[in-house]
This record gives sequence, structure tokens and C-alpha cells, in this order.
Amino acid sequence: MGLFSRQFANVVEWQEFREDMIFYKWNNDEIKKGSRLIIRPGQDAVFLYNGRVEGIFKDEGDYDIESQIIPFLSTLAGFKFGFNSGMRAEVLFINTKEFIAKWGTQNAINIPTPHLPGGMPIRANGTFTFKVNDYVKLIDKIAGIKQSYYVEDVRLRIVAILDQLLMKWISKEGKDMFNLQANSFDIAVGIRTDLDMQLFDTGLSVAGFQIMSFTYPEEIQAMINKNASHSMVGDLGRYQQIAMTEGISSGKVKGGGAASDMAGMMMGMNMANQMMQNMNQTTGNPTGAVNTPNNPGNPTGVKPNFCPNCGTKTGSANFCPNCGQKLI
Repeated sequence: MGLFSRQFANVVEWQEFREDMIFYKWNNDEIKKGSRLIIRPGQDAVFLYNGRVEGIFKDEGDYDIESQIIPFLSTLAGFKFGFNSGMRAEVLFINTKEFIAKWGTQNAINIPTPHLPGGMPIRANGTFTFKVNDYVKLIDKIAGIKQSYYVEDVRLRIVAILDQLLMKWISKEGKDMFNLQANSFDIAVGIRTDLDMQLFDTGLSVAGFQIMSFTYPEEIQAMINKNASHSMVGDLGRYQQIAMTEGISSGKVKGGGAASDMAGMMMGMNMANQMMQNMNQTTGNPTGAVNTPNNPGNPTGVKPNFCPNCGTKTGSANFCPNCGQKLI
């Protein structure tokens, strides 16, 4: 008789397990006498009877349902298997790990800004992490009507409200529209808090929210890059000198002598002027003024050795032999 009854025994386990599956509901006609429950690492098993939670089992292992599970169920603790009769119950297996998912704005978000009447169109992307933290709420809102639930289901739900949350936290407290990456941490913290509240009733908890990058329209990104390069150089004059030097060294400034000679002459004059300023500062004449009574800007009365206009050596002449600059 015992052998005959055990041939109907079944194994209650998570079948066809997937890493991206949040829960799986084992649902058979009934649990037979001699059936076993298998709980694997990273899984919890919740026994349900008529939609009500009867017991939660978190320790991994292989259990005899009749002797090791039923005595701990709420209303079924005294249940006794009869001949060829079983217990009609469901077992919900829950993945206890922390899930990670990628997100990205599908369309540009127009953030209000006084610089652009129509708003700044911005895209963003990143990741978020979440896990199940309340089994009763999960069963009440989701597992009660679904056989399984996936990370993609949660991702789609979050992406649906991300546009509004990004607009809210980017606009809050006057964030710099052209330097959002520097404020990405504060923006992400605010969004994580709001998302956690949105998923609270479903039994899920958002553990983290990260913003990997913001993307501007090509024209605005080019302007930001150019402004950054100018700031790195320091001033426009130095930027022009560096650009000219790079053009000559790379061969882009050429053409039989006209363009390159002109560029070389301009750089030579600039270098000569710089040398004159340095020499005049060394001799105590930082202004480069001519030292004569007719020139009140020259307090020392000493004639310069080089022309302050073109850098040519002056010798004993009163006028520059190259450009005609008056020296006395």
C-alpha cells in the first residue's frame, strides 16, 4: 500500500531556473504523500494555500514535505495524507540575489533652461540594482496573478517613469546644464529614492541607481569641447600660437613658402617681442619704454639694446634700422 501511494509522489523544486527570473511558482494539481521539497542556494520557498502565506523556508536543502514541512505550516500543521490523496497547495520560489539592469533614455528629454527656449535635449544611460524585500507585498501585487516575473519586467516599469524623474532632479536646485556629469551623483541619489518609493508597494527595493553618462546634441557637445580646450590653453593668443605650430609641424600649413613663411615670420616676431619683454623686465624696465626725457615712461634714462617694436638690435642708432621705431 505504501509503495503504491509513493508512486504518485512528486518533487517540488524550481524548474527551468534562470538568473534573470525573480520568482517562479510551482503549481501542480496537488502535493502527494512522500513528496520532497528542494531549495537551492539563493532561493527561498513560500508555501501558499488559498492565496495565503502558510510558511516561508529559507535554508537550502532536500526536505520531506510530510515530516519536515507540514508541521511548520500555519493552518495545515495537522494535515494528514490519506490513501491516494494529496494537499492542494502552491509553492512560490523567490530568487534572493540582488539584480542589476541597464537603463537608457529611449528619446531625448527636453530639460527646461533659459539658454534655449525649447529646452535642452539630453540623453542619459546607466544601471540600477534591486531585490525582493517583502514577500507578502510581492504576492499581493504581482505573484498572486503571475507564474513568473523577470528583470526585464522591472526594467520596463522603471524606464517608463525615468524621463519625469530625470527632468525633476536635473532641474532641481539649478543644476549646470553644461556640466551634468559633475552633479550625476546627487541626481542619481534623488532618483533612487523616488524609484524605491514607486516600487515599495510591490515588495521590491531599489538598492542603487547609477548614471554612467549624459549625452548632449552634437552641436552643443562640440561647443563644450571647444570651450574646454580653450580653457586648458589659458588664453586665445597662446591657443593661436599652438594651433599654428601644430599646423606647421603636421604639414597642414604649407604651399611653396608664402603661407609657411608668413606663419614663421609671425611666430618669429611674437617670440622676439616676448624676448624683449623678458629682457626689459630683467633690466628693471618692465614697460619696454624708451629712456629719454621726451619719453616720460622711461624712468631710468637708458636706451634699450633691442627695438621694443620688432626686436632688432639697435646699436647706437636713434631710430630702429628695421622698422623705424623712434628710440630717443
